[in-house]
Amino acid sequence: MLNPQVMVVGAGPAGMSAALAAAEWGARVLLVDLFSEPGGQLVKQTHKFFGSRGQYAGTRGIEIARLLGEKVRSHPGIDLLLDTQVLGYYPDGVLTMERSFNGESEYLKARPRRLVVCTGAQERPLAFPGNDLPGVYGAGAVQTLMNVHGVKPGRRAVMVGAGNIGLIISYQLRQAGVEVAAVVEAAPTIGGYAVHASKIRRLGIPILTSHSVKEARGERELEGVTVWRLDERWQGIPGTECDFEADVLCLAVGLSPLTELLWQAGCRMVYVPELGGHVPWRDEHQQTSVPGIFVAGDASGVEEASSAMVSGRIAGLAAAASLGLCPCYRELAREAHAQLEVLRAGPPGEKIRRGLARLGEVARAC
Repeated sequence: MLNPQVMVVGAGPAGMSAALAAAEWGARVLLVDLFSEPGGQLVKQTHKFFGSRGQYAGTRGIEIARLLGEKVRSHPGIDLLLDTQVLGYYPDGVLTMERSFNGESEYLKARPRRLVVCTGAQERPLAFPGNDLPGVYGAGAVQTLMNVHGVKPGRRAVMVGAGNIGLIISYQLRQAGVEVAAVVEAAPTIGGYAVHASKIRRLGIPILTSHSVKEARGERELEGVTVWRLDERWQGIPGTECDFEADVLCLAVGLSPLTELLWQAGCRMVYVPELGGHVPWRDEHQQTSVPGIFVAGDASGVEEASSAMVSGRIAGLAAAASLGLCPCYRELAREAHAQLEVLRAGPPGEKIRRGLARLGEVARAC
């Protein structure tokens, strides 16, 4: 049985930030991740980040993963356990894990004094005829193929979703030599940053708002995509169909927080569409309704990686403070919250602010 003071599940930007924040104040931290390298989604993000210098603005995601990973690996207070799947949380506070190595596996248990859940989010599917044809991908899967494994996914692609993920991966597809026939967005406006949309338009790629996929066509694999215009009720309008030849269809239609451990732990969950779906209620210290269990990053609501790093830092500091460590927690937390306010400011942060407000309203009503 492992008995860390703080256990962090997920070694993405939020998890590594949480682990480092807790360890810098003397907590003994166990950081666990399913994959062979820490970094989470950062390991496939080749674009440069916005935000502030504290969140590595101007640095590419893959470089941020390397920098944070080096800090985690070199910190004497952090035990990094990779290739390890957390299987479940039990009522006595024990977490079970399966660790894979050299083709074999071992079963592990841990009973941490504090738990920080940073399990991230998963891609959402989209229902339409032909969505199970080979060649229909989640956009994140395409990004992994290109930027992690060096595999060109096809010759000609259609992207569904004009949020930041859809726009950035469309640009990366062109960098990889894949023609992008169009970016299709169901909403009447583009959801991503204007700077990303401008880059796409400068490449001559049309962005079709108020459009969605009617069907994916092909016998044994994807051969083409039919899109159509949507009315004000988001229903397809017959007679507006447009066909694109394509062997790749990328779906960038949103992410849902991965919260299974929090459900198992009995945390109070609230459905907030603006945050991606069911998210745990938490206080300003990122602590859930179950004392001693904290949450950060996309598991607490889908946001940018910069915000994930800051929320992870708050959770890690709070976990350490709850153990009697980190005497200057309030000052450090206040600084971190100020950074979050800046990251969530302006039109791009409106959806997140609305979601957080709704989360607070639901909490006050109960």
